[in-house]
Amino acid sequence: MTPVPAAQPRILSIEDDPVLGAYVHEHLGRSGFQVTWCQNGQEGLSIARRQPFDVVLMDILLPGMDGLNVLTQLRQSHSTPVLLMSALGAEADRISGFRLGADDYLPKPFSMAELHVRIEAILRRVALDRRPASLAAPVAAGTLRFDDERCDVLFGEQAAGLTRSEFRLLETLNRNDEEVLSKAFLYQHVLQRGYAAHDRSLDMHISQIRRKLKAIGYTEREVRTVWGKGYVLSAADETL
Repeated sequence: MTPVPAAQPRILSIEDDPVLGAYVHEHLGRSGFQVTWCQNGQEGLSIARRQPFDVVLMDILLPGMDGLNVLTQLRQSHSTPVLLMSALGAEADRISGFRLGADDYLPKPFSMAELHVRIEAILRRVALDRRPASLAAPVAAGTLRFDDERCDVLFGEQAAGLTRSEFRLLETLNRNDEEVLSKAFLYQHVLQRGYAAHDRSLDMHISQIRRKLKAIGYTEREVRTVWGKGYVLSAADETL
């Protein structure tokens, strides 16, 4: 397991289950994280707005204000990575979370080992996104412009509003133009964790990328599914 950075990452845990909340707080604290724990959505939103955190862990079903509403309001002013946790297994809930700007989704029940790996993966992605501009110069791709500082793409003057994970996925596909990249490769090199057949996070991110590119009118190329192989960024009318 890759060690976390030397400086203690700050984690905000918003979980109303007293047993799970205490367990997460204790485990992450012993693993080198600085954890703040609260038990309702309104308080969690207030704390997230007042203090800087590296990752927010948040249940969807919270008293007072549910996790999706907290995420919606937080995204109006903060880009702090958010990992949603919920026993809700419906795909609609996962889609809603990603659409509102969640960085990852972890269904309950989960192991502390998996939670730890997911947090570390988010921290690594954020560290890569904070590279100096000289090491990550903006890339032009036809009429779609990649802005590494903003972690977003622009078509004309309109930004797509990608999340960090979505931007890194699209940028990776762009750098490997017309090459089919497997799910295993994308999980390992972009989402920074191993591929598991039940994990739909990658599919959800790809779906959001397609929706956001369409929303800004970009149709020159698209992220296409190559069944049994993976994904490729290619001309919209190209036959694979």
